[in-house]
Amino acid sequence: MLSAVERKIEQFIADLNDKEVVALYAKLPSGKRLRAKLILKIAGSSLAVVKTAAIVEMIHAASLLHDDVIDDAYTRRSKPSLNALYGNKTAIMLGDILYSKGFLELNNISPDVAKIVSNAVVQLSLGELKDVSLSKAFNLDKEIYLEMIYQKTASLMEASAGVAAILAGKDKDAYMIYGRNLGIAFQMIDDILDITMDAKTLGKPALHDFEEGKTTLPYIYLYEALDREDALKLKSLHGKRLSNDEALWIKAQMQKHHSIEKAFDEAKILAEEAIRLMQERGEDALRDIALAMIEREF
Repeated sequence: MLSAVERKIEQFIADLNDKEVVALYAKLPSGKRLRAKLILKIAGSSLAVVKTAAIVEMIHAASLLHDDVIDDAYTRRSKPSLNALYGNKTAIMLGDILYSKGFLELNNISPDVAKIVSNAVVQLSLGELKDVSLSKAFNLDKEIYLEMIYQKTASLMEASAGVAAILAGKDKDAYMIYGRNLGIAFQMIDDILDITMDAKTLGKPALHDFEEGKTTLPYIYLYEALDREDALKLKSLHGKRLSNDEALWIKAQMQKHHSIEKAFDEAKILAEEAIRLMQERGEDALRDIALAMIEREF
């Protein structure tokens, strides 16, 4: 079914009748297509479902293009990012084109579907802005962090599950809770992997988030556990290029104070709630998606 989504995206891009856009889009890695998988698992493979999945993946791709420019990221899934290859202006404009084409095609699905996805994109943009603002200082407020990752990551996952439920005639609210929990837990796991995995696996330097100025959940928990001197040291390292010794110190402190485990347990609680909701509805495939998400290495 995913192949049908890929073909539909290619058709949407071809409809633009612009060879440059077609060539640029071909440079983008397809990724996990988690949102499309979610939509297909909930709603099947009718034409409206495939179109919706394709639109959501185009919107997600647009958000990543903008994200890479904002973060000065020059790799994406171990390959050069589009902004690294062709510059920020080209990456931003391709993102705008994908957003615009996605919104245009949403009008052909249904008003309810269009409203939910459009609202998610508003939330996504607010989350991106919040992420930029938070990177200016060491953030100790867990609730602000959770709000940001809901907006930036989970809102589109939540919308994907919700619109799929609408298309399938299922209980929208329950599926949106599932999608929200899945999205928040997914981002928490991503933030953990940025600390625990090696650069080759990540496709970017380890601890890159912290160097960028991002204070993710493990760092918040670590700061709370450290004595005053070490807490000040951690804060002084925020948003700077880390030496090998500094990176090793952070990882050792994470291990000593079980900060990674604490953050992982929080992600696991959210995933388990999502799993229970789907088990009650006999959605074994959605349970498996949630399990695979929290047990992944990348």
